[in-house]
Amino acid sequence: MKALPSISAHIDEKIINKIIQDNFASLAPYYFTLTSNWFVRAYDHYKDIDKFVIIIYLIHQDLIYFRQNGLKINYETFYGNKSIEINKINISDISKDLGIPKESIRRKVLELEKQKVIKKTGKKIFVVRDTLYTAKAVETLTEVATILHEFNKILKKEKLATEVYSVKETVLSIKENFSYCLYQFNKFWFTYLNRWRKELKDLETLGIGMVVVINAVKNKNFVQRKNMRSYHKELMGSDNRGVNAMSISEITGIPRPTVVRKLKYLIDKKYLHINEKKLITFNAKDSAFITTEGMVNKNMISLSHFIYKVFNQIRIINS
Repeated sequence: MKALPSISAHIDEKIINKIIQDNFASLAPYYFTLTSNWFVRAYDHYKDIDKFVIIIYLIHQDLIYFRQNGLKINYETFYGNKSIEINKINISDISKDLGIPKESIRRKVLELEKQKVIKKTGKKIFVVRDTLYTAKAVETLTEVATILHEFNKILKKEKLATEVYSVKETVLSIKENFSYCLYQFNKFWFTYLNRWRKELKDLETLGIGMVVVINAVKNKNFVQRKNMRSYHKELMGSDNRGVNAMSISEITGIPRPTVVRKLKYLIDKKYLHINEKKLITFNAKDSAFITTEGMVNKNMISLSHFIYKVFNQIRIINS
């Protein structure tokens, strides 16, 4: 019989945020890998990131129901041989929650229905089994577990934890308490998407920009500063390689003409820079720099809340 976990063993949310701020260089490569890869996978599903976000939103309605009724569903049960049923679909609610115009939501829902991704019966909507399977996001689960593992290593170094759970152990713990952990991740992720959608208008633009960002983050010549503010400042203009539109198109799956058009928007807005070799680098200037810095700060507060909820839960599971 397991002993009750100690309340004092919980890591306070403010402490988590300070650890992220002070040790951002250790977490950033894994965080930016998650974000960049997520957009590539999301677009790959339906060649439209918003359609994938709508599917995730519909699945999230079940997670809300589980939370409201105190139910915790594991990974195998959640992705069992069934479809997900949502009592009724409200275009206005989806539009408001996702920040997408109502007409766009209505059109995309109809397209998803024609593609047999979802099916409607009256006001009820069903996310079909095959769709549920494609939304499993096994890679995302591993990437989230890797971020938690790296955070755990920092905790151990700071003497705020006595043990470090491996990525495999973390994945298994998330799967055991899957509905809770996925609910918390979706809350974080919808907030992240909505913030950037308001700024850049569409998620394909963000996905394209993230390829350029990850190219800079993984540049071996980038001399990383430990804390978040210094890291963000030093990252700007550090990439002396750059990436071209064709490569971005191949990575994201987004047609090259669309990539070129959206890159021009990001360059005109001074989020990205194009050098004399026509290669794109991450070097935000003026208001774009202020915006990206502010976004990172806000998103790290949201990430701190996610880690607070999920990592503490994992510690309880493994106590």
